[in-house]
Amino acid sequence: MTDEPSFYDAIGGEPTFRRLVDRFYQGVAADPLLRPMYPEEDLGPAADRLTLFLMQYWGGPNTYSATRGHPRLRMRHAPFVVNTAARDAWLTHMRDAVESLELPEAYEKALWDYLERAAYFMVNS
Repeated sequence: MTDEPSFYDAIGGEPTFRRLVDRFYQGVAADPLLRPMYPEEDLGPAADRLTLFLMQYWGGPNTYSATRGHPRLRMRHAPFVVNTAARDAWLTHMRDAVESLELPEAYEKALWDYLERAAYFMVNS
């Protein structure tokens, strides 16, 4: 048993993840490459799914899995062409969002390392 807080708690919990994802989707909304990948006019549902996923991944509540099942990230993204240009655009907006949080360096690095690996993993064409 450890008294160490989870990553989720250490960086501020749900409000921090909501700020991260809100900032990310501000960039996506104006991106000519990424925006067409979101068929909904309102990006709110996509933002909520990403927020819940990240919260769960980093030690927060398991709401994502309870409502949507296993993440199956590659399967869920398979209908979309995720090439290196899309990956790089995604990373550009996510980098801006991560930096906007002004986290302590160790936390920022851990978060960024995961997001960068995930982006590379999602390339499917």
